[in-house]
Amino acid sequence: MSGGDYINLDRYPIDKQNKESFASMVEKVRRDLAKDGCAVVRGFLTDAGLKAAVAEADSVADKAHRSYNSTNIYFTQDDETLPADHPARQFYERSNAFIPADNFAPNGALRQIYDFPGFDDFIRLCLDEQEDRFFRYADPLADVIVNTAGEGNGFPWHFDTNNFTVTLALQNAEQGGAFEYAPMIRKNGENIEEVSRVLDGTSENIHTLNLEPGDLQLFRGRYSLHRVAPLSGNRPRHVAIFSYVEQEGMCGSPERTRQLYGRVLPIHLERASLRADDYVD
Repeated sequence: MSGGDYINLDRYPIDKQNKESFASMVEKVRRDLAKDGCAVVRGFLTDAGLKAAVAEADSVADKAHRSYNSTNIYFTQDDETLPADHPARQFYERSNAFIPADNFAPNGALRQIYDFPGFDDFIRLCLDEQEDRFFRYADPLADVIVNTAGEGNGFPWHFDTNNFTVTLALQNAEQGGAFEYAPMIRKNGENIEEVSRVLDGTSENIHTLNLEPGDLQLFRGRYSLHRVAPLSGNRPRHVAIFSYVEQEGMCGSPERTRQLYGRVLPIHLERASLRADDYVD
């Protein structure tokens, strides 16, 4: 099987940009992204594609880096020069697991989807980005990953390092796991006041999204504070993550990479200062 067998091309002809249905599809995603930085393409995978992707995730689930620690929303260390109530000094228990990208083979379902002709262009056009400001994440541990989470797991409030995050919902937990986000609150600066309101539960700017297996989500997580609610039940939640950035060659910071994947590679140290903006990581 190839990427064309995994993607629902009858419904979403991402390889035929000259079709009117392609333009309509892109325009709808753009409208949703403009509204709150999040868009969902329902049923993006075929039944066979979903089955293959779940099987692949299950086959390497034992390679996931599982961590149980305290993190702030920026994944940085405590800074005692800041006020005690600053968001960067608010730490939360995090229990989660990521299967690093180097566990997914070129001929596997997830990379076949990611490498399918037209996929990158479809994502770029939906995000309304110029070619010179749209690149695949160059991180060999993080360009194509799966977040896998089980009973009691979740992911506390955080910002993403990369500007564009594209996810495929593969398998839901039996209960919990809703995606919650405060849209675009960091678009024009750190916006510490609103960030603080989200963290203390007083913000009126929080949206809740329930994704179904096979749904494709585009999300501007660099600017929108977000979290995954805790899960319950025996079935793990699997979500594939494809990442894009605005600056060519960008990788995760060494500190964050260690937290998420349990190891760093030489490339993370070499490119530690390569960023497209000045936001706290």
